[in-house]
Amino acid sequence: MSEGRSGPVTLVGGGSMGVGWAIVFARAGLDVRVHDASTDVRGAVLPAVEERLAMLTAHGLLDESPQAVMACVSVVDTLADALDGAIHVQESVPERLDLKIALFRAMDEMAPPDAVLASSTSSLPASEFAGGLPGRARCLVAHPANPPHLLPIVEIVPAPFTDAAAAARTRALMARAGQVPVVLKREVNGFIYNRLQGAVLREAYWMLEQGIADVADIDKVMTSGLGLRWSVVGPFETADLNYRGGLAEHAQRMGERYRQMGAERGQPEGWSEALVARATAERRALLPLEDWEARVAWRDERLMAARAAEQAADISRAAGQADAGPYHAPAGHSAASGSQEGA
Repeated sequence: MSEGRSGPVTLVGGGSMGVGWAIVFARAGLDVRVHDASTDVRGAVLPAVEERLAMLTAHGLLDESPQAVMACVSVVDTLADALDGAIHVQESVPERLDLKIALFRAMDEMAPPDAVLASSTSSLPASEFAGGLPGRARCLVAHPANPPHLLPIVEIVPAPFTDAAAAARTRALMARAGQVPVVLKREVNGFIYNRLQGAVLREAYWMLEQGIADVADIDKVMTSGLGLRWSVVGPFETADLNYRGGLAEHAQRMGERYRQMGAERGQPEGWSEALVARATAERRALLPLEDWEARVAWRDERLMAARAAEQAADISRAAGQADAGPYHAPAGHSAASGSQEGA
């Protein structure tokens, strides 16, 4: 697989996910081609990109001029023309296995042999839709959060047959485009993002079913507590910073309690000593205990900045509420647009 060839990034699927991807790559100065099988969806792509760029500009989140970003995006009528010369292809069509199998077969036949073929799928492993292709070594999953131009994480999930160079090139491209790429070591149902999200949803539904709290209050615990903290530090670092002794101290104090919580829902497995030791070693490599207090102070500074931004937004929203009209979905945001709705 060749390295360093210049060329366009092709997006197959022009709904909300495709529009988000177009902004991601175009604001990095890359030539972006968008194709969708639907004439109506193709016609909505550029207005939707323009509307989202205006919103980003209004919030100070776009360094480039909207006109410069728009100039990088073109809509192409045929799949063959869209794939011509592409260095990376990002598929974002509905989550149907038969559709992805047929589309990847066509893309493998038409795209340059050194172009990476990536899917935005939120759950299907590449081995299920690309395993029988002659060019399967260049196929993988690049799963974004939705919308990708606002949530930068990208899970790069190689299949067992994926060439390591394809994963490396995808990681480099995503980083160049300002995303935060994470390469999984193997395929797993739902990847990291949806497995974490699913764990929270399972508990939320269970608590609702058990009459512990209603939907609104469960959501408040997330938005005013866990979600706010997790926007700064993830679950392992949260536990590591909660006790002065770090992750090992957290596991010693809270491990049995968490095991009991799991057992209530038929998941009695606890954290083994070996597993805690492995997680602790990885955390200590990232953060020596002598730097613990400084990192706690950093966390608190970030949380204060987040709270200040939230309060400023609340004040601004309250000031403009009297003038607000009825809500209208942004252009190209219809559920019928043909876009894959990602996680």
